[in-house]
Amino acid sequence: MTEKHGGNVYKYKNYLDFSANINPLGTPESVRNAVIESADSCGIYPDPFCTELVGKISDYEKIKTSHIVCGNGADDLIYRIVSALRPQNAVICSPSFTEYGKALKENNCGITEYILSEKDGFNITSDFIDYLNNDTDIVFLCNPNNPTGKTVNIDLFGNIAEKCLENDIVLVCDECFMDFVCEGKNKSSRNFLNGKMIILKAFTKIYAMAGLRLGYAVFGSDELAEKVRSNGQYWSVSVPAQLGGIVALDEKDYLLTTVEFVRKEREFLTAELSGMGLKVFESEANFIFFRSGLPLDVLLEKEKILIRNCGNYSGLGNGFFRIAVRTHEENIIFVSAVRRILNG
Repeated sequence: MTEKHGGNVYKYKNYLDFSANINPLGTPESVRNAVIESADSCGIYPDPFCTELVGKISDYEKIKTSHIVCGNGADDLIYRIVSALRPQNAVICSPSFTEYGKALKENNCGITEYILSEKDGFNITSDFIDYLNNDTDIVFLCNPNNPTGKTVNIDLFGNIAEKCLENDIVLVCDECFMDFVCEGKNKSSRNFLNGKMIILKAFTKIYAMAGLRLGYAVFGSDELAEKVRSNGQYWSVSVPAQLGGIVALDEKDYLLTTVEFVRKEREFLTAELSGMGLKVFESEANFIFFRSGLPLDVLLEKEKILIRNCGNYSGLGNGFFRIAVRTHEENIIFVSAVRRILNG
């Protein structure tokens, strides 16, 4: 499936969708109920400041409310950050989430790409720091990275954060998949939060709230937060999204169950695909990045299964694919279909 993003279930109805990286456990029941109950409030405008939600995030993240900005998903915040800060020169990794580059280009920002190498397992290495200089205004890092599932080495990340602070570079770290990572807090950029940092989070993936569109950013300074808060549309977060987010943050057992569930199924899929001779790159997220000499997206589409063809990611050629970790029953169906294809 060669699409800009995964999850086009409107075009491919009744397909098994491995192309979008959503929590396989589904939306928490508490969130569903909150959304249903919000129907009575659909006739009024949402709180533009997301006051109650921001207060809840403040308690959850243990950071003051003035350092939090909510948005219509993390994508919305990416565009608002770039629009508000108007950077002239940016550094991004490739392959990585395509919206960073799109937002920067739409704001006429020059882009330097740090190409992740297959020989390094698509990991960021220490030479990334050499890309940061006095001309750099902003850096985007995805941790864990999409589509590779790799986290940034924690010591290296500390060095990157320090270099950005010293050179007055805004460091945006997208951690929308960090909640799926085992011991994710130890690998998070929060360990180095400073006045030049912005951390992106989303309810989209971890709480399976993609249709509600809700994300937030944690800022290292009031100044940065206010610039972004004042930019973009006024009512960016709907009433159902705000209420769903408030109750989702109480789902602590759901998060713990998710991490363990995803770990087991990720290991299962990795072992099965590797056993069939496919080149699988170790992932820490709820998706798996791999290589095949066959056009598996086209062949699996005939089996009514969607996967993400990564051919449109900068820095990648043909033959790279990404699949989501889904339920065990669905994963077995996927593995069986791949085995049939490979065996002719």
